[in-house]
Amino acid sequence: MHSKQPSLGNVRRWPALARFAVSQAVRGCFTPRVSKVRLQRSLRATFIGMAVNALLAAGKLVAGVLGHSQALVADAVESFADILSSLIVWRGIVVAAAPADEDHPYGHGKAEPLAAAVVSTMLLLAAAGIALKSLQSIFTPHPGPRAFTLAVLIGVVMIKEALFRFVLSEGRSVDSAPVKSDAWHHRSDAITSFAAAVGISVALLGGPGWEIADEVAAVFAAGIIAFNGWQLLRPAMAELMDTMPDPALNKQICELSVAVAGVHAVEKCIVRKMGYYLFVDMHVEVDPQMSVADAHLIAHRVKDEVRRQLPAVYDVLVHIEPAGFRGGNRRP
Repeated sequence: MHSKQPSLGNVRRWPALARFAVSQAVRGCFTPRVSKVRLQRSLRATFIGMAVNALLAAGKLVAGVLGHSQALVADAVESFADILSSLIVWRGIVVAAAPADEDHPYGHGKAEPLAAAVVSTMLLLAAAGIALKSLQSIFTPHPGPRAFTLAVLIGVVMIKEALFRFVLSEGRSVDSAPVKSDAWHHRSDAITSFAAAVGISVALLGGPGWEIADEVAAVFAAGIIAFNGWQLLRPAMAELMDTMPDPALNKQICELSVAVAGVHAVEKCIVRKMGYYLFVDMHVEVDPQMSVADAHLIAHRVKDEVRRQLPAVYDVLVHIEPAGFRGGNRRP
């Protein structure tokens, strides 16, 4: 978690449509331990990304058709795909923040990494599609692009890079996997636009016979997009598979537990991440002659101390073990 967080700013300064969309999305969907401001920031970043993508996609499509640039048309199609991925992220954030119910007693936190995995997979598919289309175009005669398409792409790259930095900053500050994935989707769009700009520049400067420079640059960009998609898919799948978080966190939880009066040792500690929060299962050793009531009280003290020191921990399940015993047998 980054200690320095970007300012949320006055909610009244948000665009009216963004305020309405976010306010409707968060109504009644978060648990008491989910920060409303945290949720609003995640949804705001996603909504702004969708709005910008919609405007850029429309502009690139028109410019690509009028300017005879296949790369620009393909870039516009990817921007429309970005809108779909942002909708998936939006829904994933809202579902993940929903309170636990009878069918989902542990909450809906897994919706976050699931949304991140879907967006990452879309990045991989987009990379494959761009590479395939570009390779086919290399061997297909087509007219060169118009000069004004280069100016359009330069503007797109600048806007998308700024959007990437904003969304990534918000995603890191609220520790949201799908928002961070969505940010890298914006960066991938900036990469493809930059590659298309390089290709168009070479085609314009080289003249007839250099039209394929556009497609060659797009293939290179597809490789970078695929790499980013894989880098995002790995942590999302790790969370879905309940992979242990940072070992240092596990060590900190054990140290906090042992510091509680009456705890002799921590036999086992398991931590798993679900959306914004962590769930802890642990076995602590206490005096074997202690009464059940006293052992129960110690278990609650351990739980309260861990949750007090680590706000990201949503719940702690403490199993009491008699000191000197393992697996029901006395240790030698």
